[in-house]
Amino acid sequence: NVDFITLARDLGKHALKHAPLGVHPGSAIEAQPFRSGTVAEAVKEISGKTGEAMALKRVAHFHHAGGTVGHYLHHNGQSGSLIELEGVRGEIVTALGRDVAQHVTATDPIGVSEADIPTDVLARERRIAEEQVAQEGKPENIRGKIVDGKVRKFVTERTLLGQNFVRDETKTVAELVKEAAKQAGGALAVTRLARFKVGEG
Repeated sequence: NVDFITLARDLGKHALKHAPLGVHPGSAIEAQPFRSGTVAEAVKEISGKTGEAMALKRVAHFHHAGGTVGHYLHHNGQSGSLIELEGVRGEIVTALGRDVAQHVTATDPIGVSEADIPTDVLARERRIAEEQVAQEGKPENIRGKIVDGKVRKFVTERTLLGQNFVRDETKTVAELVKEAAKQAGGALAVTRLARFKVGEG
């Protein structure tokens, strides 16, 4: 309802000024002064008014003095993303930022690159691959290479730079960024991302 939407917009404006840089649990700003009390109290008040359980799950605040922050909000207001680009700036980079943020909203990558994937997630994928290869009865001497290949495929498919761009699957996002950098006349890199969807933690 209107109260919920207004609260969400006001919290967004508040986060822009007061949230710590990066992606954090909602608890990072819950104790901060907001309206006539705190952020947590405002959320609780609107929750009571609407009769719906509400929680501020996460907050993201991106700002790069030498770069560009791209953003996209899906038309239904249920999901959206932020990405941070470091390097050359301008119209080409601004358009790229929106396109890549839209891609992130659609594909939900784990992170920008392999470095962003938690080690326990990689270890889990390696275990799954080892079990699959063992069940398939592959010869011992080639199992390691097959497992490595499966893990590499997982990394490619689940990280932003390795993914095929949703609007042109002949290019990876990394290639798209490289092309934009060339057109804009400078270096360019995606440094971080955040994806939000209503109801997800």
